[in-house]
Amino acid sequence: METAPNLVLIGPMGAGKTSIGKRLAERFALAFVDADREVEVHTGVSVATIFDCEGEAGFRERERETLARLLAGHATLVATGGGAVLDPGNRALMRRHGFVVHLHVGVEGQLQRLARCTNRPLLQRADREAVLREMAVTREPLYAKTADLRFDTRGLSPAEATSQLAMLLATHWKRNIAAA
Repeated sequence: METAPNLVLIGPMGAGKTSIGKRLAERFALAFVDADREVEVHTGVSVATIFDCEGEAGFRERERETLARLLAGHATLVATGGGAVLDPGNRALMRRHGFVVHLHVGVEGQLQRLARCTNRPLLQRADREAVLREMAVTREPLYAKTADLRFDTRGLSPAEATSQLAMLLATHWKRNIAAA
């Protein structure tokens, strides 16, 4: 069993990091924070606006600062953005200050779950499937390299995924309450 002060969810968009994360946080008495929403709160603008004004590089810098601040504490479940693993410093930070769970979903599942989504800057292109496949090729190895545990959310409702993942976490992770 591994100990860590925080729980961190990584994975592609549409994997369920926010919906499952909120439920897990409640089960484990953790504060829940969606890293993308936290960036929006601190900047006062949407992620899409940051992408429009500063590009992906500007957003990634803000994401890096936000993760560092969030993971400096303890007893927090952090749902990261899908691209947070692109930065080696983020990966090291997540591994150092959290038990990292890779929520996996295939491209087909992403397409289903994100069919009506209009607020994700990287998906505002004509061929969503090609974009998602390209991201998967780049990001899946990074998720695997970073995660302490991989959990496939395919075919599961958020409630079912939460229940199954909570049982796995009970045997794989123990919150370290003395450190941050």
